Amino acid sequence: MGATFIILGTSILALLLAGYFAQIYLPPPKPKIVGIDLGTTYSCVGVYHAVTGNADVLEVQDGHKCIPSIVAFSEDGIVVGYKALAQADHNPKNTLYDAKRFIGKPHTQIELKEAQKQYSFKLEADEYGMIRYVVSVNGTERKVTPEEVGSILLSTLKEAAERNVTVPVTKAVMSVPAEFDDLQRNYTRKAANIAGLEVFRIINEPTAAALAYGLHKHPSLQTILVVDLGGGTLDVSLLSVQGGMFLTQAMAGNNRLGGQDFNQRLMLYLLDIINRRYGRDLVDKEDLQNLRLHVEAAKLSLTYKDRAEIHLPLESFPEKTEFKEVVTRTKFEEINSDLFKKVLEPISKVLESVELLKDDVDEIVLVGGSTRIPKVREIIQTYFNKKPNTSIDPEAAVAVGVSIQAGIIGGMWPLTVSAVELPSRVRKIQMS
Repeated sequence: MGATFIILGTSILALLLAGYFAQIYLPPPKPKIVGIDLGTTYSCVGVYHAVTGNADVLEVQDGHKCIPSIVAFSEDGIVVGYKALAQADHNPKNTLYDAKRFIGKPHTQIELKEAQKQYSFKLEADEYGMIRYVVSVNGTERKVTPEEVGSILLSTLKEAAERNVTVPVTKAVMSVPAEFDDLQRNYTRKAANIAGLEVFRIINEPTAAALAYGLHKHPSLQTILVVDLGGGTLDVSLLSVQGGMFLTQAMAGNNRLGGQDFNQRLMLYLLDIINRRYGRDLVDKEDLQNLRLHVEAAKLSLTYKDRAEIHLPLESFPEKTEFKEVVTRTKFEEINSDLFKKVLEPISKVLESVELLKDDVDEIVLVGGSTRIPKVREIIQTYFNKKPNTSIDPEAAVAVGVSIQAGIIGGMWPLTVSAVELPSRVRKIQMS
């Protein structure tokens, strides 16, 4: 009996030592499954690395890890991301975006007419109320579904992942808004399938964000508020989390509030200055596009600095007028003050709906690029008298979370607690 235990103990020790030395000296296995955040405004892809346990968001296009969720059809073919954004002003009717708003969601004729007012491209609905984009290239009309637009974006992310990990990528974990119903989730899977991806699991975006921050590892019950403020939408979710179990208690949001709205306010402010300074409106498409790019750059700069300088040659004005203006953070906050205050409306609504106090929230997680804006963080911190968790890049948080889940499903070492989402029938409250 003693000899048996010695042999067994020696065998176990040998296995442990083999595993230890393998981790040190052998290259880690390639990621088997990628994590994808197919966003309304931006999209990105990430992987979970064995041994280190790190999740990385991968470079997709021209040094950018997140690309605009835009697809354009032109005479030169299909362009995606920043390339599609660059030609948008010259090709507005064939430059498609916001596919996530339409995917798997039937629309009535009244809803279709209201939606059409917001876009320069043509929309129509099939006999089931499913939206289709109508584009025309070289005189040929083509009808494109939101899932086809999504598949083109996913193909771009897939190719980027293959460049980074140097192996074929065929499997993914994806995230969707918590309020997506089964039909919307199925159409999201369809988009992935068209792109050649098998979706192993779909998880809610707030759950993915909580995973990224490691909140699924807490043994005790926690109440977590996820504030997701991106380029075009604000989503607030209240979660109960314990040992990897996630329950969505309440949701509220504003699907017309985001970074694009802050940009538009600054754009109008500068256009007014140009009109008063030079006595004429700026209407040239190329000049307007250049101004938009400068506005975006100024907004990003004001995240870290107190002032941003805009220096823009106006090619359409006499003698190529040089427009110069300094925008301070104070001015940016002033022209957007009412929009910043709207961030608190869905936050107070979700707390009210479940009869919780501000002090009942254990953790506040910020997601989405627009939560980098100092005023947004200040307003939320003042409201709760508690500093939000910002230890992870908010723009990449969801992608990091789905990448962690992908690593768990793929059996990548070191193993950790997986996310288990409990069924919830909570309906999202939309704010105006």
